[in-house]
Amino acid sequence: MRFGITQPAACSYLADQQEQLLVFAEEETELGRRYAQLIQAGFRRSGDQIYRPHCPLCQACESIRLPVSEFQPSRSQRRLLKKNAALRSVFTRTAGTDYYPLYARYINERHADGTMYPPSPEQFEGFIHCTWNPPAFVEAYDGETLIAVAVCDVLDDSTSCAMSALYTFFNPDYGHASLGTWMILQQIHHAQEQGMKYVYLGYQVDSCQKMAYKADFFPHERFRHHQWHRVDKKNR
Repeated sequence: MRFGITQPAACSYLADQQEQLLVFAEEETELGRRYAQLIQAGFRRSGDQIYRPHCPLCQACESIRLPVSEFQPSRSQRRLLKKNAALRSVFTRTAGTDYYPLYARYINERHADGTMYPPSPEQFEGFIHCTWNPPAFVEAYDGETLIAVAVCDVLDDSTSCAMSALYTFFNPDYGHASLGTWMILQQIHHAQEQGMKYVYLGYQVDSCQKMAYKADFFPHERFRHHQWHRVDKKNR
């Protein structure tokens, strides 16, 4: 397989670091099958691009995944499920026309200091959609009102039956509902229903506070030094 390396740029997670990406550069007709293999080696996708951090002076990014058949919610996660019992989630493969207004509001109110600001329909489409592996969605509703969307990939190749969480956006008025954590719990639920083996959560950077919630799901596995390492936590 051929790969390219991007030029150094300011890191999206750590203010004092530069980042480079290793980008899959083959032209294949079965990119979905190749991606199902590469995600097991720590790769992700954004739009049509498959990539993995490749920073010569930093190894902070670790791909993290959850073995869904073994997952047990912590006490705080069980409390959250009870707190949000009135909400419901739906798995779908069809994007709704009401996604973009929710996304734009989320970026404008919660991430105006980030790289995705200002939002635009073209940016939204390019970031989420993929020509060779159309995404799926987990929608959250309060009654009949859409309040959150988790964009995810479904990988059902023979080498990897998994769901990969790409991005979640939600109504900022529901900040009290801890929807970032709750939507991961919903993705685990739908992956379990469909008999999937893993939910991939992207990259975990322990020193980046806004990503800390990903490491609170146990057991999980982290990809470091070209191997997956299991992390258990007892007495939760």
